Amino acid sequence: MNRRGISIVIAGDWAPIRALEPVVRSAPEGVYGDLLPVLRDADLRIVNCECALTAARKPVWKSGAVFKGLPVHVAGLTRVPFEVACLANNHVFDYGVQGFRESLDVLRRNGIRTVGAGLSLKEALSPLTVLIGGVRITLLNFSEGEDLTASRGGPGVCGWEIDRLLSLIRKSKKRGDFVIAVGHAGLEYVPFPPPYVVAAYRALAEAGADCVVGHHPHVPQGLEVRRGRLIAYSLGNFVFYQPTELYYRRTGFCLRIQVRKNRLSSYELLPYRITERGLRKLGRREEIKLLDKLGRISEPLRSASGITQAWQAYLAYYGPDGFKKEVAGILEKMESEPRKGAAMFRNRLTTLQHSDLWRDALTRFMAERETPVPAGLTRTIKEWFTRTTPSGSA
Repeated sequence: MNRRGISIVIAGDWAPIRALEPVVRSAPEGVYGDLLPVLRDADLRIVNCECALTAARKPVWKSGAVFKGLPVHVAGLTRVPFEVACLANNHVFDYGVQGFRESLDVLRRNGIRTVGAGLSLKEALSPLTVLIGGVRITLLNFSEGEDLTASRGGPGVCGWEIDRLLSLIRKSKKRGDFVIAVGHAGLEYVPFPPPYVVAAYRALAEAGADCVVGHHPHVPQGLEVRRGRLIAYSLGNFVFYQPTELYYRRTGFCLRIQVRKNRLSSYELLPYRITERGLRKLGRREEIKLLDKLGRISEPLRSASGITQAWQAYLAYYGPDGFKKEVAGILEKMESEPRKGAAMFRNRLTTLQHSDLWRDALTRFMAERETPVPAGLTRTIKEWFTRTTPSGSA
């Protein structure tokens, strides 16, 4: 065994789309900018492949946007190289089973191992185990999905199978493995994870997962350490460009963990900005400010009342107007694109990120007196939805 331990880097959402498509195509390693040496210094690199890599042209009907890269874009992963691609997300099946099959083939043909999705329930649920520097690492990957889970036996992602995942984690820990659980869940753009995500991620840690990492919200969220086990609720975007000046949608971090004697010995955040040309590390002053913000949004995790207050603060921010706007948009889509509208409504009913929001928001609206929320939490939520970066300073 390596006495110094091993280093693992875990990255968030990766998709060669929008402004970054030509960058990944023409300069696959250049898209990582000055973050590349840090990525290459790790012993193992894990990333969430947030799209299909396929030549297929016909997307599925679904609630959200569809994302696609081409097989040639796999060079953006191999040049680092990322050894593991997480596939449990709501986009890997955007071009159907054909697109997924091609994506699997492209990744595996290029030496990238996959986890979190498969052509059967068994394959989707199966953990990935790798041996690095004498350390046996087991990786589990799951997602809320978007009617794309493999729970009915067919092709799909590993869905919200928390009880099954708990059992798999316990079995892995009995073997003495170092266990990483990676989830794709929660509400987009919100600084605080909803209570159901907190409960699930904590349960995974309590079952023995040494590190639990989340993505999907597309913004950074808080972190906590419980009995020596790390939970990072959202890393934010990675190589995933959103055409907005909103600061937190263009700022994220990779997580670098050190493992010694099959235990988490330390962790470090590697923050960056996402520009039209690719990633760049934050300057020292900007990094200090971001880390301070992450500390602040982690504070509600210290108590059950804090988690509840943070959720109520978001429900208040969302408000009746947010609910009416969301429903109106779905109804409009039902008129213009009925199948798209149906997918949007179905998604609101079948995924916890939406069903919990609607249930709890409507309950709050119905109350004779709404639960008061701390003004500081409201300011933080507003900041995550409104803070911009001036043009030219990306």
